[in-house]
Amino acid sequence: MSMFGIKASAGKGGKEEAEKPFWISFSDLMTALMVLFLVAMAVALMAVTQGIAAMQKKGEGRQSTINSCLSDVEALTKRDEFKGISLRGYSIEFGTLAEFKNNDHRLDSDQERLVRAFVPKVLVVARRKSCDQWLKRVVVEGFASQVGSYLYNLNLSFLRSQRILCVLLDSQAENSLAIADRRQIRTLFLAGGSSFNTVSKSPAEMRRVELKLEFRDLGAERELVREIPWDEDAKCPNDSR
Repeated sequence: MSMFGIKASAGKGGKEEAEKPFWISFSDLMTALMVLFLVAMAVALMAVTQGIAAMQKKGEGRQSTINSCLSDVEALTKRDEFKGISLRGYSIEFGTLAEFKNNDHRLDSDQERLVRAFVPKVLVVARRKSCDQWLKRVVVEGFASQVGSYLYNLNLSFLRSQRILCVLLDSQAENSLAIADRRQIRTLFLAGGSSFNTVSKSPAEMRRVELKLEFRDLGAERELVREIPWDEDAKCPNDSR
């Protein structure tokens, strides 16, 4: 009897051991989930950090390339034949070398020759990789003094910026630009007016123009330029004004 009792007891214990399921504790489960969450967060943060670092590197590369472009343009202004032209920030200033008379938007022959001699050199720089990669456009900004009404000066400043384009695109001029340069100007340059929105020391200093270099933002696509029908019309539309 005792022998059967021992065997029966042993058999019952073995059955319980075999049928007992395996469960981890609740605290172990929460610990495992927390570790998984931390690993996922670490991977995500690493990806974000690497993305920011890559973007910063691209931004630094862009600025370095633009600075190289500006250095090449500034080197042009240091030449003896272009003494008086300066680069401030992203703007090329002609100063008194292309200063307009009061209430006028025309330049004399010497000023026109200077503009036609300088701008082709800028175009050479613009075609280099240091500029072409990021250069978006060149805005010709005209200025007017504070003498007169706002709308009058707004129109006058625009006529002055347009005059620069007329000078550059004049195919009949003595030192006219090559056709390749004139084609590039028609797609790269943009005329704009600034009126008297900026402050200067004297009215004479406001009767001027600037060439403002605009560069594409990081990640911005290069704008597609439509083919403009070519013509050799050398007549400036504001000569009759």
